[in-house]
Amino acid sequence: MTVRAALPVLRTADTHCPYCALQCGMRLEEDTDGKVTASPRGGGMCKKGWTSPELLDHPERLTTPLLHGEPVSWETALDHVADRIRTIQAEHGKDAVGVFGGGGLTNEKVYQLGKWTRLALGSKHIDYNGRFCMSSAAGALNRSFGIDRGLPFPKEDLQDADVIVLVGANPAETMPPLMRFLTGAELIVIDPRRTATAEQAQLHLQPAPGTDLALANGLLHIAIEQGYLDHDYIKGHTNGFDEVRQTVAGYWPAFVERITGVSVPDLYAAARLMAGKKTAILTARGSEQHAKGVDTVTAWINLALALGLPGKPSSGYGCITGQGNGQGGREHGQKADQLPGYRMITDPAAREHVAAVWGVDPETLPGAGVSAVELLRKCGDEVKMLFVLGSNPVVSAPRAARVADRLKDLDCLVSFDFVMSETARLAEVVLPVTQWAEEDGTMTNLEGRIIRRKSLRGAPDGVHSDLWIMKELAARLDAPGAYSTDPEEIFEELGRASAGGKADYSGVSYERLEDRTFQWPVPSPDHDGTPRMFADFKFPTPDGRAKFIAVDHRHPAERRDRSYPLYLTTGRVLTQYQSGAQTRLIESLDGPDSEQFLQIHPDTAVRHGIGEGDWVRITSRRGSYTAPARLTTDIRPDTVFSPFHFPGAANANAAVSDVLDPISRMPEFKVCAVKIAPAAKP
Repeated sequence: MTVRAALPVLRTADTHCPYCALQCGMRLEEDTDGKVTASPRGGGMCKKGWTSPELLDHPERLTTPLLHGEPVSWETALDHVADRIRTIQAEHGKDAVGVFGGGGLTNEKVYQLGKWTRLALGSKHIDYNGRFCMSSAAGALNRSFGIDRGLPFPKEDLQDADVIVLVGANPAETMPPLMRFLTGAELIVIDPRRTATAEQAQLHLQPAPGTDLALANGLLHIAIEQGYLDHDYIKGHTNGFDEVRQTVAGYWPAFVERITGVSVPDLYAAARLMAGKKTAILTARGSEQHAKGVDTVTAWINLALALGLPGKPSSGYGCITGQGNGQGGREHGQKADQLPGYRMITDPAAREHVAAVWGVDPETLPGAGVSAVELLRKCGDEVKMLFVLGSNPVVSAPRAARVADRLKDLDCLVSFDFVMSETARLAEVVLPVTQWAEEDGTMTNLEGRIIRRKSLRGAPDGVHSDLWIMKELAARLDAPGAYSTDPEEIFEELGRASAGGKADYSGVSYERLEDRTFQWPVPSPDHDGTPRMFADFKFPTPDGRAKFIAVDHRHPAERRDRSYPLYLTTGRVLTQYQSGAQTRLIESLDGPDSEQFLQIHPDTAVRHGIGEGDWVRITSRRGSYTAPARLTTDIRPDTVFSPFHFPGAANANAAVSDVLDPISRMPEFKVCAVKIAPAAKP
């Protein structure tokens, strides 16, 4: 083995990992040969972070615009895109052009993208893949607490908790550096699988997929029965408990056991562990990606309020955001119904404020659009042209095969990307954009912490930023409003647009972010941010009190039956991220989890004539995919599991359900009915 001698360092940059919402600090170094390496800065990193620089100079990196798959100049590509916009909108109206954004875009890109869509395109149709992330938690947080910030306290507070309840979360694989903040507490993990996180738990509850709401109501029933409530907290800081008490009275333990499969003794053990302790309840995608995701998260918030947790030190409820800028991505105008600062686009005062910053008449702003899944459904019909930025819905969206068909039905698909993702392969125009180490900007992590992303070096020849592309297209369209390519200038405007909103960034500047971070809201330049949102037990609701909201269990939209006797649930694995468009290209991430698999209980496998490593076809009412079997007792016999990172014949999202939560419009990724059968290796 030849060891490469270390070369002199040419330049360095202190920045943050390009992947999950933990946004670990990292130092980048580029040597005189142009090789870039990453190392932790002020904490840890997982193997995805360590290997992230490998993508910067990957041979599959896009460096020239493509038109119908052929290289063209930027002038040709942008002129073509502008002509397509004008032609399609002249024939079908402004809303015939839509935008599908991403939860990994910087705050500056998110802000300008929302502005560009509504002013330059004049369209209401914008949403993003963060709709698939924590939109259900956002809906629950808003109606219970009056505000949506994933963690309303710093992650360091978790180190002093006595008990941490993880509901549908597997941070040992999805964000390993978070685990160091959880090691001092007793862990209760709620997951249909015995995951790497569940292996570290003092108590693992293994409910059937889609039954977390009943489980939460059952735990609250026991807390009432056993006298675990904080009555002074309920009386002094909340409303609505009596209705919730009446609802959960019917969730007696034996009934909950029948719904969830969690034994009565384990239910009592979980409630007893939480009682009278500094307890933090954290939900993630496992509890949220359901057609009743908002109500499910609400049930866990109800339990937290009844135990008197929110606002107390090292206690409360929080949501583990998934995508790198999942929090900031929904705060500043990329979401169909929102304007910067987490303002609602239907609010006349919000429209007036933002329009004044943009220098336009409020009446010129379009109304609310539709959610991500609904936007994709409209492709080829009401929506004739779609821009996709930082997302790969051909792999990541539910009912993925139909999504691919809808994108093919478009008159024009334009992809902004730095690799040829499965979605980009369908595009009429592909525009190569900068990567994280080549651009300045800000991100907002899972704690609502605003951080600086600093560039290490410039982009390769032929590559431009998303901001530059928006400005160039706006000029070609003679669009109202100003469009900058300077992230700092855009961030300053974002601050003015967000001023007075729930997510107020107006007191933050690049200068202030030079050597520290801030958790929003930060309403003035002398404000130190808001690390703990409910520290004084005051909630940003009209009366300053948190709200209990009564919710009832309802079954998954699709239940098991004789034709489809198993539940499929999906999730992430350690070495892959989201649709895998980036991580699947990194050779050093190759390993057991670099290809699709089906986790299945041995008893279930025997009944279906399946052995270890055998190929299996998994079929739902919507579609199918194939995967080799991995037999394990770590999963329930009525459930199978596959990761969602893989395309084509291995795409588990071809099978999952696109039924939506009525409030969050979150699809039901986490449970659908399937059948399995032996299959030939594809």
